[in-house]
Amino acid sequence: MLYKNIVSPADVYPVWGSTAAGLTKKFILFCLMITLQLLPARADSPFNQGKLIATGGVTQVEGTGGSGLTNWALITGYGTDKGIGINAHHTVALLNDFTFNSSGIAVGLYDRVELSYAHQWFDTRDAGARLGIGEGFTFDQDIIGAKVRLIGNAVYDQDSLIPQISVGANYKKNGDQALVRALGARNDDSYDLYISATKIILDQSLILNATARYTEANQFGLLGYGSATSGHTLQTEVSLSYLFTPDIVAGIDFRTKPDNLAFAKEQDAMAVYLAYFFSKNLSVTIAGVDLGDIALQGRQRGFYLSLQAGF
Repeated sequence: MLYKNIVSPADVYPVWGSTAAGLTKKFILFCLMITLQLLPARADSPFNQGKLIATGGVTQVEGTGGSGLTNWALITGYGTDKGIGINAHHTVALLNDFTFNSSGIAVGLYDRVELSYAHQWFDTRDAGARLGIGEGFTFDQDIIGAKVRLIGNAVYDQDSLIPQISVGANYKKNGDQALVRALGARNDDSYDLYISATKIILDQSLILNATARYTEANQFGLLGYGSATSGHTLQTEVSLSYLFTPDIVAGIDFRTKPDNLAFAKEQDAMAVYLAYFFSKNLSVTIAGVDLGDIALQGRQRGFYLSLQAGF
């Protein structure tokens, strides 16, 4: 047992997904995603969708524009420097012993600034009982993000070797303060800083990305942040994607993670994915994912499914 006589699961069980308020949030988000599909782009609309299909990417695990595990320098949506793009997403990952969910929304402003919000929840299923926190106990966290494009244009600068480069930050707040501190985390909130470089080579049908992230998040932040002896470190994310057709993209992500908590070693993560873009308004991504060992429950492999809708 890792957690005993500190606080009961009932005291720290997250509101999201377990109460009427949580169900309402998910219902509103679902309605938003459907509504987005019914709004066509017009020439005089700020939602001009001027970018090429698939070049807006999908939604990354923290809710920003990118691929499954890695942040890209691209600004979410298909809005040009004269337009706005909005995406909503829901992602579910089924692992050997856990289930991960994320819902959120991101706004791209004039292909320069991106603002995002995501709520994640992590169901321990039967592993919760083995860990002494209760079967089906659910960790959760909220993530607020901002990203700014500094230089380059990954789509239009085809005659330049300079990639699109963006910087960004995520503020993360874990909903289970007492538990994550009992597990050894120093903080129940923290921040990530990152810089990303993305290059699209259209004549080779390639999308290349590299990200450096300054973070102390334990398991993306779901197990808190840092520890008594360690804090922020520099981590890397890389991805390689291939456009088989304008609306079908396959790729691989690799992401290093901090190893802060004494009770369980944290390992790097990777994913192999396939994304299909029905239109600029709707895409679906399926992937095989390996998140490494989580909380002494062995290597966590599985698959995830992500739906993104926007205008």
